[in-house]
Amino acid sequence: QVQLVESGGGLVQAGGSLRLSCAASGRTFNIYTMNWFRQAPGKEREFVASIMWSGGYTNYADSVKGRFTISRDNAKNTVYLQMNNLKPEDTAVYFCRTPPNYWGQGTQVTVSS
Repeated sequence: QVQLVESGGGLVQAGGSLRLSCAASGRTFNIYTMNWFRQAPGKEREFVASIMWSGGYTNYADSVKGRFTISRDNAKNTVYLQMNNLKPEDTAVYFCRTPPNYWGQGTQVTVSS
């Protein structure tokens, strides 16, 4: 079992920044990738970004490229999502995930216009 705990969400004005964290515990030696997803009210959960635990290869949704940066600290078993130039359409609950299907509880991000 792997437990994931997100933090760092909040309310920010458009153009502002937030940094989300996701700390993993438990059987973390099995982790090979960590992902961020988000779900806005009335919408399906969507992929935001991913990072490979070894090598650090990253991948982003087109909607966040150039604004969001995913990174990891292997020693702390923690993945981060630095979000810059936030837009109202980024408002959502942000979840971290690791395969096969471990999810955190989510953290709310609200961007006001």
